[in-house]
Amino acid sequence: MPAPDVFDDPRLTTMGLLLEAHDGLLAKLAPTLKKGGLSALDFNVLMRLSRSPGQRQRMSDLAAQTMLSTSGITRVVDRLERAELVSREPCPDDRRSTLALLSPEGADRLRQVLPDHLEAIEHWFTGRLAAEQLDALIAGLRTLRDAVHPDAAGSPAL
Repeated sequence: MPAPDVFDDPRLTTMGLLLEAHDGLLAKLAPTLKKGGLSALDFNVLMRLSRSPGQRQRMSDLAAQTMLSTSGITRVVDRLERAELVSREPCPDDRRSTLALLSPEGADRLRQVLPDHLEAIEHWFTGRLAAEQLDALIAGLRTLRDAVHPDAAGSPAL
C-alpha cells in the first residue's frame, strides 16, 4: 500500500486556508485604514489603547500584545506621538516603565475610521458567516490565541 502523500495532509490545507483568509481580509480592510491615514499596525496599537483601562498601557505590555519587540513598539509609538495620536507618561507604579496613552486626537481619528472599517468587516468577514459559525470561529480563535500568545489573553481582542 502506498504511503499517504504528505502534501495532501488536511492540516496543511487548514493552515493554508487560514493564511489565505487572513491575507485577503487584510488587503480588503486596508483601504479604509489608509483613507484615515493609518496603517494596520497603527490601527492595532490605537485600538488596543482605546480598549484598555484608562486608554493607556505599559509600553512593554503593548509590545507583547502586538508581538513587536520593545524597539519595534517604540518606533510605532514615536510615529503615533509625532502625529499627536498618542502621548507618553511615566508609569506611577514602576519608575522603569512608560505608559502609552491614547490622545483625544487619536480617539477622534479612530471615530472617523471606524464606521467605514466596521462596514468593511461586516461585508468581507462577519457578514459572510451565520451566527453559529461566527460564534464557533470566535471560540476557536480565542483558544488558539491563548495557546500561542498567552501574553495577549488578558487583553481585549481586536
